[in-house]
Amino acid sequence: METKLNSGYGAAGRGLEELRGDCARMAPHWVVPATSAPAPVPASLIHGVTIPPASVRLIADMSDYGD
Repeated sequence: METKLNSGYGAAGRGLEELRGDCARMAPHWVVPATSAPAPVPASLIHGVTIPPASVRLIADMSDYGD
């Protein structure tokens, strides 16, 4: 793959149209295969879930936005 640098400052010196062209050429490389999402499990089937006390304390001690 060829890399072009117009101003010596990498992508910062390139025009938007050139960047769009680069993205369009790369898009076929990033195709994600279609997969079906798993069906949600009804709440009535979820039972017997236990959370260890250490995990409860860990989450309780965290701030709202994480630590």
